[in-house]
Amino acid sequence: MKKQLVSISPFQTAKVMAVLYLVLSLPIVLLMAVSFSFAPGPKPPITGMLIFMPIFYMVFGFVFTVIGAWVYNLVARWVGGIEFTTSES
Repeated sequence: MKKQLVSISPFQTAKVMAVLYLVLSLPIVLLMAVSFSFAPGPKPPITGMLIFMPIFYMVFGFVFTVIGAWVYNLVARWVGGIEFTTSES
């Protein structure tokens, strides 16, 4: 059975993606913190960056997902939505 995705809820999708970006950025921040702690020489003050980076990812993930969903909805009106096939399992 073929179906079309004709509309995406921008804010609900953006909320989910914002949390997803936040969760995915945490391991990256931890790896960066560990690598900076073992780096030789003077240590740069990176604590602020390590705290700000997940928040930055979350906010910009939200904003760009809202924009992307809005653009998708415009395009889907003109050319139709993404078509996919489903089957009963």
